[in-house]
Amino acid sequence: MLNESTRREFLQATSAAMAAGTLGAATASAAQGAGGKLVVALVGCGGRGTHDAGLFKNTPGVELAYVCDVDEARRDSAARSLGVPAGRALADMRKVLDDKSVDIVIVATPDHWHSPAAILACDAGKHVYVEKPISHNIRESRLLVEAARRNKVHVQHGTQCRSTPMMIEAVKLLRDGIIGDVLSAKCWNIQRRGELPAGRDTDPPPGFDYDSWVGPATMIPYRTNRVHNRWTMWHHFGAGEAGNDGVHDLDYTRWGLGVDGHPTKVSALGGKYFFNDDQEFPDTQQATFEYASDAAPGSRRMLIYEQRLWTTNYPHQCDSGAEFYGTKGQMFLSRRGKVEVLADRNKPVEVTIAPGAQNDVLHVQNLCDAIRSGAKLNADALTGHLSTALCHWANIATRVGRSLTVDPQAEKVVGDDAANALVRREYREHWGTPRGA
Repeated sequence: MLNESTRREFLQATSAAMAAGTLGAATASAAQGAGGKLVVALVGCGGRGTHDAGLFKNTPGVELAYVCDVDEARRDSAARSLGVPAGRALADMRKVLDDKSVDIVIVATPDHWHSPAAILACDAGKHVYVEKPISHNIRESRLLVEAARRNKVHVQHGTQCRSTPMMIEAVKLLRDGIIGDVLSAKCWNIQRRGELPAGRDTDPPPGFDYDSWVGPATMIPYRTNRVHNRWTMWHHFGAGEAGNDGVHDLDYTRWGLGVDGHPTKVSALGGKYFFNDDQEFPDTQQATFEYASDAAPGSRRMLIYEQRLWTTNYPHQCDSGAEFYGTKGQMFLSRRGKVEVLADRNKPVEVTIAPGAQNDVLHVQNLCDAIRSGAKLNADALTGHLSTALCHWANIATRVGRSLTVDPQAEKVVGDDAANALVRREYREHWGTPRGA
């Protein structure tokens, strides 16, 4: 567990970055009681953010009260499309967090703001719906787990498969032993991405607060192909394609494999095999994770992740999927709404699961039900932390070019300073003057 001084250091950096001043944990709104209206604010008005906000707006008993973005054009467009009054389209997240009527904050910013913004929201007494990946690095999302617990608020991670009925039923079949003991699993994220257009360093455009967009990260120049354009593929702001899309596959594969905690060993290879452009993360990657409680037979599990971003040839005619290998058979499962089971000798097994793709609506409803009635959250902060950490472990092993031995309790790499430097990041010193200072 990270000590209090470490937590304070991080919160100081993020609070300064957002000029959040001394946001204290707010008293939960009375609207959170059973049947009460839930008031929601969106932070991050890109395509995914407006999609999420629309889901909440269309959920019974929910009011979308604010949209917030440091890009004036984006927040104004979101306000118009979502029917939010112009006076509630804000550039400053502090005003959202200061409003005690707000119950839920949607965090749909770039990756490097996901955990910092969610932590600030938790410390302001808000529940959070945070898009994937939950963090830019492993240390951040551990701090978010602690912030949610400390403030007794719900944090739902945007891995919507956890609320999808088909996926829930398929995982139950695995738990019930339909293919015996599941000892290993392989998932893939295979698709044809476009090349990142050439960029150049320039001044930020009018109406865009680049200083706040960079926020807690150290400052680097504005670049035309880095902001609003595949920032996921830059080390400084993103978590690569593993964090952008592969996290869904890693999450439901970890779930089906039935492993908790972090892996004990990680090996990964990859790089830019196809694209010759500015993006920094791999277009081709394979990572293997071993979970081991001890060395005895039957105690170890293996999870494999494959990524190719330059092809449309993929297993089972499905760009996103997983195969689970058991002692008595095999299951293919995909968030695209597909499931197939084979017994020994590849004999087909009929299953009575209604096909259904990833269900975003039910994921939003699950958070609202957890707030109102205490329903179990399907993808809480710890679940998001452990699944997103697989993306980070894979990227770390790929970047340093060697296998990792992980201490799951300390969340560190054993005997590897270079790898451990990537478990966290450097945060910007105080900038600007906090309100009220």
